[in-house]
Amino acid sequence: MKKEKHLLTACIVFSSLCPQTLAAQEKEQHTESVRDSVLNIGYAQGSLINLSGSVERITEQQMNKEQITNPLEAIQGRVAGLTILKSSNGMAALESVRMRGTTSLTSGNDPLIIVDGVLGDLTMLTSIYPADIESFTILKDASETAQYGSRGASGVINIVTKKGTAGKTRVNYSGSFGIAHVYRHLDMLSGAAYRKVAAENGLHFLDKGYDTDFQKEIEQTGLQQNHNIAFYGGGEASNYRVSLGFQNREGVIQNESMKLFTSNMNMSQKLLDGLIDCELGLFGSVKRDRTLFDYQKTFYSAATFNPTFPNHKNPETEGWDQITAASQITNPLAWMEVNNQNATSYFSAHARLTLHLMKDLKLILFGSYTYSDSEDSQYLPTSVWAHGQAYRGDRKSESLLGNLMLTYRKRKGSHFFDVLALGELEKDTYKGFYTTATNFSSDENGFNNLQGGALRPWEGTGSYYEDPHLVSFLGRVNYTFGNRYVLTLNARTDASSKFGTNHKWGFFPSASVAWNISEEAFMKRFRYIDNLKIRMGYGLAGNQAGIDSYTTMALVRPNGITPVGNTPLVTYESLRNVNPDLKWEVKRTFNAGFDLGLYGNRLLLSVNYYNSKTTDMLYSYNVSVPPFAYNTLLANLGSMRNSGTEISIGITPLKTKDMELNINANITFQQNKLLSLSGMYNGEYVSASEYTAIAGLNGAGTHGGYNNIVYQIVGQPLGVFYLPHCEGLVSDGQGGYTYQIADLNGGGVNLEDGEDRYIAGQAIPKTLLGSNISFRYKNVDISLQINGAFGHKIYNGTSLSYMNMNSLPDYNVLEDAPGQMIKDQTATDYWLENGNYVNFDYLTVGWTVPLKHTRFLKGLRLAGTINNLGTISSYSGLTPLINSSLANNTLGVDDKRTYPLSRTYTVSLNLNF
Repeated sequence: MKKEKHLLTACIVFSSLCPQTLAAQEKEQHTESVRDSVLNIGYAQGSLINLSGSVERITEQQMNKEQITNPLEAIQGRVAGLTILKSSNGMAALESVRMRGTTSLTSGNDPLIIVDGVLGDLTMLTSIYPADIESFTILKDASETAQYGSRGASGVINIVTKKGTAGKTRVNYSGSFGIAHVYRHLDMLSGAAYRKVAAENGLHFLDKGYDTDFQKEIEQTGLQQNHNIAFYGGGEASNYRVSLGFQNREGVIQNESMKLFTSNMNMSQKLLDGLIDCELGLFGSVKRDRTLFDYQKTFYSAATFNPTFPNHKNPETEGWDQITAASQITNPLAWMEVNNQNATSYFSAHARLTLHLMKDLKLILFGSYTYSDSEDSQYLPTSVWAHGQAYRGDRKSESLLGNLMLTYRKRKGSHFFDVLALGELEKDTYKGFYTTATNFSSDENGFNNLQGGALRPWEGTGSYYEDPHLVSFLGRVNYTFGNRYVLTLNARTDASSKFGTNHKWGFFPSASVAWNISEEAFMKRFRYIDNLKIRMGYGLAGNQAGIDSYTTMALVRPNGITPVGNTPLVTYESLRNVNPDLKWEVKRTFNAGFDLGLYGNRLLLSVNYYNSKTTDMLYSYNVSVPPFAYNTLLANLGSMRNSGTEISIGITPLKTKDMELNINANITFQQNKLLSLSGMYNGEYVSASEYTAIAGLNGAGTHGGYNNIVYQIVGQPLGVFYLPHCEGLVSDGQGGYTYQIADLNGGGVNLEDGEDRYIAGQAIPKTLLGSNISFRYKNVDISLQINGAFGHKIYNGTSLSYMNMNSLPDYNVLEDAPGQMIKDQTATDYWLENGNYVNFDYLTVGWTVPLKHTRFLKGLRLAGTINNLGTISSYSGLTPLINSSLANNTLGVDDKRTYPLSRTYTVSLNLNF
């Protein structure tokens, strides 16, 4: 057990380095050009000088330079308050994205994703090749996210893809090739050490005579490649850009792979002598994944399987040898035969017509259609699943979006007006089906022949259909006086089919003000101040993602089959307690901050404070039976608060013709508190449980025990460690040691909730760090990305299990286990460790090759990247980079499911013709 706390010092050392914010984006250009640059701020367009809300923008030049799989990885660590949890296996999926923390207990915590005006979620990102992105604009506070009403409660990430430019046709190619390998995994007993320790302790086991490291046996060297080619050009009245992308990933675990094909097309045309601007866009993707079926079972088995067993099948049985006494694990090489695949196709088309009715008046019509089809195919062979099991499922979604927008922009003297009115309609359709077959006599056909399974479980087959729709209206006014005083008002109203008649409509207003102090006459004498602005805003945003389409309706579902005469009939039951009064979750946010630019914008500082409260929070509450038919009810009774301070710094201490040094960093201090989970419903008091477990432990020795670790408790941050206190190790009288548990309440040791347990820390970091340091010497540049998190803890459930000598010889143990001789697996705070870390994410060295007198080649760049350089941490497990943001059953708990640590070496090439 390690309890070092020296990482608090690391936080101070690196806190002066943070990434760029909107105030820092174009610091190489003249100040005026920065302030006048046009930005997409939600539905509206604006410039820095007219901006009063908290908005950040990342252009292509500021994006991360590593080999990127998912577009959001391009801004990881670049935006204060934005937490991006990447998938451990390096595939395209993101596990979670949080902007300013978790604000709901049900769902709807992911930010709204917008690509060229098309609204979507995180799944849409796989259809965008990172090299096709021109910029990200991030809306964080409710004074701006209120534009999106019920969809903006968790923030908005607006992505603009590259467009064509006037001139002859040009071609750009970008490609990379990488090799990924494992450089660290758990240090378990080898075959020889396993035999020695078993003999010393008088343990009998089946010795097959081998010395196999099963962790290494399931690993492989992963080859990775990216390719993107784009054609673009245009004239005075039209332009176009077409791109094709391909990504191929092999994971560091056998049979893990991903192939992703993407395409993107943008065209624009001016019609009728510029009276109408027409824009068309298409983007889509086809992705094929093969992943592990069960991360925990796979890595648990690889670490603890008997190392004296061989790495090949038994020639006599033609199957994998198993350990019958170890019911929680299976031969890890058998898990490599599991076939778990996903195939997803995504397509989106959109069109925008802009009619210039008058000089300052525009009518904009926008429409989009999005289609997605995801097919899951899975086969568990008889070596890991009794009699085998096959599963096939298909999920389809369609989305139609249309809006009509009228904008008026007018500058008259010192006054500037920007007025917007919008009406919008969205209709979605979700449908799917699935089926499961078991009892296979042969593994040959797998999921390709479901008839090979003799049984189809009742609960293994199903289908669904939903068609929610949303009607919205928006009014927005932006007023600026003398480029000094800015006022922005938004009023959005939404009507959702998900809610009952009394609560269909939600109203989400916002207001924000700003003072451009640097534009005042009295500031002109301070020539070293390029920009000084203070901002303040307040607004409401909604969330409807916590309920399904028909939650407010009385529903029934099939619950079995009963014979009526000679005919079997399906019987039905009511699905849940009905609550026709369900309404919107509402988040109210106050935001205040300032932006400062000094010395030609070579020193930039941005500070934001936010305080948000989510009310009418949807949650499933315990109710009495009767009067209710079921013992839980979904209702709007809870509340939660999130607050924090975001500090961003950009420094250019060195800038000459041949050399330039940029240091950009951000640090976020965040707090969360669950305020209430109780209240009155129809005259009856309802409440959630006082202690609700979120995450716990699995595996041998934990079933039926006190294995809950992370809890949800009113009055505390979301996700706290609620544990018994261990006073140390004590002898068991037989040569081993057990955990000495403190009697906290004086009534004898009792591990039940509410008894001898205490709040030992929180799983979500209090402080987040992101920084990038870049240096250029002539045509050679180097970039280093650093991320960190502080103020949280991690429960090392892996060590709790693997240090328990009672599990030997059925399960292997860590090399250090025989020395400590712990013979106990009671979950206490003994293995609760400091989670602070500083992670060196990647290092890129690039060379822009100088070209002279080349006819076709206009640009050439070579680069090399190493990712996952290393981590500074006192955590004794494999890595502190586990789930510390997503409130699910893995939050804050390292429990035998962590990937071995891998590093990728990548070379890349960029060509412009």
